[in-house]
Amino acid sequence: TICSLLYLQEPSNKRVRPLARVTSLANLISPVRNGAVRRFGQTIQSFALRSDSKSPGCAQKSCSRSAAPTPPKRRNSVLWSEMLDVNMKESLSTKEIKRQEAIYEMSRGEQDLIEDLKLARKAYHDPMLKLSIMSEEELTHIFGDLDSYIPLHEDLLASLGEATKPDGTVEQIGPILVKWLPRLHAYKGYCSNQLAAKALLDQKKQDRRVQDFLQRCLESPFSRKLDLWSFLDIPRSRLVKYPLLLKEILRHTPKDHPDIQILEEAISIIQGVLSDINLKKGESECQYYIDKLEYLDEKQKDPRIEGSKALLCHGELKNKNGHKLYVFLFQDILVLTRPVTRNERQSYQVYRQPIPVQELLLEDLQDGDVKMGGSFRGAFGNSDKAKNIFRVRFQDPSSGQSHTLQANDVFHKQQWVNCIRTAIAPFQRTAAAAAELPELPELSEETEENNPSVPNVRAQRRQSGVTEMELDESMAECGSVLDSEETKSVKTHRTLVGHRKTREKQLSSKRKETLV
Repeated sequence: TICSLLYLQEPSNKRVRPLARVTSLANLISPVRNGAVRRFGQTIQSFALRSDSKSPGCAQKSCSRSAAPTPPKRRNSVLWSEMLDVNMKESLSTKEIKRQEAIYEMSRGEQDLIEDLKLARKAYHDPMLKLSIMSEEELTHIFGDLDSYIPLHEDLLASLGEATKPDGTVEQIGPILVKWLPRLHAYKGYCSNQLAAKALLDQKKQDRRVQDFLQRCLESPFSRKLDLWSFLDIPRSRLVKYPLLLKEILRHTPKDHPDIQILEEAISIIQGVLSDINLKKGESECQYYIDKLEYLDEKQKDPRIEGSKALLCHGELKNKNGHKLYVFLFQDILVLTRPVTRNERQSYQVYRQPIPVQELLLEDLQDGDVKMGGSFRGAFGNSDKAKNIFRVRFQDPSSGQSHTLQANDVFHKQQWVNCIRTAIAPFQRTAAAAAELPELPELSEETEENNPSVPNVRAQRRQSGVTEMELDESMAECGSVLDSEETKSVKTHRTLVGHRKTREKQLSSKRKETLV
């Protein structure tokens, strides 16, 4: 969901078992177990979702406190309508009551946000600095300019208070919002730094003093069972909630109300602000990972990597040998890496040659098409069948690179496939328009049209002793639509590099025959 619940509450009589694991950077930011993460359109919304665990505190059981935690401090959840007297409530329409409820929710949310920002400074930042648990530089890197946003939200809260009548209603909120919302651009820097801040915080959690301090805070009533990162992430959570709050107010505003057009303008403003923050944050995230790449060979370095401004998709996948790879799809190039840890810091060692998007071919393989270990169908038993797999490779066969990759589940496989297809779509459309071939399944068209090396791969495999049956199965897996007779013709008459026009005519003829 775009906005997770800001306040997690449980019955005060519920006992919570002490925590024995820590929320890692991999689980909250880098989608190691959750597959690919899409950036544009959901970067701010999904950057650092709250942990499902009740209390992300210590990595070791020994640092957990044995005593039951103090019941969390509860927040006032009284509705606006519950504060009205009976006569006032009867004088308002149901629609107007809902409108005032939505306005009150925005006002109450601002008050809660201000309290949390002050709490983060008073209960976490200042004590850790005073006790030398972290250095001032480290705390500045983690907390950023959190204090500077308190006056920003206090201004909105004061304006809403001034607009509130003695009976508790607000006539117009639109002009206040149109004037105030552009000031949220101030969050660009804070949101852009969240990835690096979370990485440093996770690293510092390995320190027993930091672990113990955060655990004690977690068990205190003021924390409401939220860890430090939850407090640091509250501004981002609040940002993505503004469009929903404004739409809710607009939904309950009468058509002839003077706020109608102004609220629509306010919604447009906040969406623009979030888009700008997304863009800035995406560039920062992209550069963060670029700086963590390690190259084993100078030939692996590509100017398209250093020049990237957008990270379209990234996450952990396995190759067909079962080895874990961390894959980055930048705007212009696909980079496969191996995660490595150096001096307690994670880096990404570039694996083989990066593949430019314009030279990238994608094959969406079916479950069982490839066995773990890299053999084709029929080589081993059914127990070796791989699921959720796809293949990426160069169009040019001379590079000799083909990567069969496995996602954690079908959902994340589809995320990867969709993301890669979107990236290579402009180049596919250009090739398809030039060839003017009849409509065929996407992956078959992709393999045959854009990869002139298919018949040559057969020839190379024939030299290495691969049987004709294995070749046919291999070609079926790659999405080929050539039948066996056509394959023999191709092997007999085609040279290593055929003329493009001749190839297109042959392919067109063969595809028509296949369709018949």
